[in-house]
Amino acid sequence: MKYKLLVLDVDGTLLNSAEQITKRTLSALVKVQHMGVRIVLASGRPTSGLLPLAKMLELDNFGGYIMSYNGSKIVKADSGEVMFERRINPEQIPYLERKARKNGFSIFTYNGGTLLTDNADNAHVRREAQLNNLKIVEEEEFSIAIDFRPCKCVLVSDDQEALLGLEKHWKRRLAGVLDVFPSEPYFLEVVPFGVDKANTLGVLMGMLGVGHDEVIAIGDGVADVTMLQLAGVGVAMGHAQDSVKICADYVTASNDEDGVAQAVEKLILSEVHASEIPLDMLNSQTRHALMGNLGIQYTYASQDRIEATMPVDERTRQPFGILHGGATLALAETVAGLGSMISCQPDEIVVGMQVSGNHVSSAHEGDTVRAVGTIIHRGRSSHVWNVDVFTSTNKLVSSIRVVNSILKKK
Repeated sequence: MKYKLLVLDVDGTLLNSAEQITKRTLSALVKVQHMGVRIVLASGRPTSGLLPLAKMLELDNFGGYIMSYNGSKIVKADSGEVMFERRINPEQIPYLERKARKNGFSIFTYNGGTLLTDNADNAHVRREAQLNNLKIVEEEEFSIAIDFRPCKCVLVSDDQEALLGLEKHWKRRLAGVLDVFPSEPYFLEVVPFGVDKANTLGVLMGMLGVGHDEVIAIGDGVADVTMLQLAGVGVAMGHAQDSVKICADYVTASNDEDGVAQAVEKLILSEVHASEIPLDMLNSQTRHALMGNLGIQYTYASQDRIEATMPVDERTRQPFGILHGGATLALAETVAGLGSMISCQPDEIVVGMQVSGNHVSSAHEGDTVRAVGTIIHRGRSSHVWNVDVFTSTNKLVSSIRVVNSILKKK
């Protein structure tokens, strides 16, 4: 694959206005992971607020990453291992609290599953806690309660002019110590010096040995600009400010028009050819899926032919030691499913509709069967595959017909 990483901002990019991942976007992102591209969620949200989204996108099955707190932390989605972390020295918190109180601002930070704040009644604070499923803990003496190193602190006010004034002051006063930037009209974020999405993405790219031209980044906000510029292809959402769009290589539709899905379909999926499908990676990444549980391994893939193997063992045999017919049908559907996914257009999805097989002879425990799928009908709305299953001595075990429906994404 030309691209190895797809980096996604979350709010206003991955999520639509209803804070949801649409079916079309989900389908496109799962498909692109099947093709060997790893996804990175890059957000100002805390790690705990991104975990449900990572789970929905199956990042844990495909080796994806979570880049939280606007770049203060990188976590492996499958194991939770922290790969990179930068935190604020607690000794700096009293100064931030004094400035917040002097200006009449609220202040909060995160700690595990809680949001600590000096004003639990603030509507923006409550919304932030709800968005990330966090418990609010109000601390009147905020700086005293912060006995840990936070990844970031956020000052809150509806007075945008006052927030802007403090931002300008802190950019001079805290230069080289902390970085500040507005993430929302009512939020002024404070993070460790040198932390932003681009710098932390650069760290991850270095860890993975990924080059700039192997990265696509998609975002909608000012905080995403440096990340878009770092990537080989930077994509701005259709509703982004002009100052963001001008820094991007490509502008897609808005988050309410499946902008992420459209960009992925155009820039990645439409460029995929069967010869580029990384079968080894696909086999390893589906180890937790049905095919992984049955020991199925793809061995060949093209537009017209797919091959895979499956062992006859305790997972796939009947109690008396011969290959289970249900496992054979699952093998056939796995083969035909990949074949149709390769053949369909980027804006289409594959849905299995019918499978029927004739079992001709048996395969015994200890053997490994081989499935050979060939397409016999490729229509606009359906694909029909014939899948023959053989023993290791080329004896025909089953001949199976699989019908897949091809649907337009909505």
